[in-house]
Amino acid sequence: MTKERIEKQNENYIPKAVASLEKCQTCPMGMSIHKGHELAGQQAVRSVVDDLVSVLFPGCHGSETVAPCKMKEHLQTQLVGTEERLQNQISSAWKYQCTVETCDNCEDCDGKALAAVKHLFDSLSSIKNILEYDIQAAYDGDPAARSTMEVVMSYPGVYAVIVHRLANVLYSQKVPLIPRIMAEYAHSLTGIDIHPGATIAKGFFIDHGTGVVIGETCVIGENVKLYQGVTLGARSFEKDDDGNPIKGIKRHPGVGDNVVIYAGATILGGNTFIGADSEIGGNVWLTHSVPPGSKVYNQQPHPLIKQDGRWTMMNGPKADFGAGI
Repeated sequence: MTKERIEKQNENYIPKAVASLEKCQTCPMGMSIHKGHELAGQQAVRSVVDDLVSVLFPGCHGSETVAPCKMKEHLQTQLVGTEERLQNQISSAWKYQCTVETCDNCEDCDGKALAAVKHLFDSLSSIKNILEYDIQAAYDGDPAARSTMEVVMSYPGVYAVIVHRLANVLYSQKVPLIPRIMAEYAHSLTGIDIHPGATIAKGFFIDHGTGVVIGETCVIGENVKLYQGVTLGARSFEKDDDGNPIKGIKRHPGVGDNVVIYAGATILGGNTFIGADSEIGGNVWLTHSVPPGSKVYNQQPHPLIKQDGRWTMMNGPKADFGAGI
């Protein structure tokens, strides 16, 4: 196809596509999307997450090593570069949210953004201290782990928790949009879905991780270990007189200290609480609370085995009902 012919075709369909896309900016798609033009793109928020993680673990989650003699300079550069970008992202997110909700003081979005970033930066030291417990829990809880460095640099469950602890601080400051984008970034990389509103104490470890879901109003105690495929979710949503889900109420379960929940377990409901020191077996379905020290398992299945043309029902092992690997 000649260059002239290509240019002629472009003249026909590209302007048409541009016109249709431009027109859609004023369509009533949920809310007035045109008012959100200044929102930071998803990749911009992800870039901030990468920089914050590299501040917490210099050289571990960046593109290059950081020499001890350069540590202060590295941290200073990263934080200065991150501060302005994150502040602008948060300010734009609040301005957009004012178009969604009734806002009493839209003029103060910049001030609220500055306060939120300051609070996050002031919290970085305490976040790192809590993460040290999480990392140690991962190392202690996985016989395959050969060092804490391996845990920090390669474990998806640990990475998801790192991002959650950052996003949770912003969520606690009622920052819209940004914490959820941060959480979904970690979700896309790890397969672990932790809502930024979930409250998670220190010493938390998600082993393997893929398919784990932790809802917004979950409250999880210290030294809790989850395996892959665990859901800490809601049952059904309470609705208002217009049939809309009621927001802001507790919908997800609580988990006490020193609890282990094995693969595929599903625990639902805002009134459901797993007592401390309990053990929940693989593929268990729970919609009610259990007292401290409980062991909850499904009845052991009896698989059929065919050998020499005959079927035999086998009694499975009774000692280990867990689903860890």
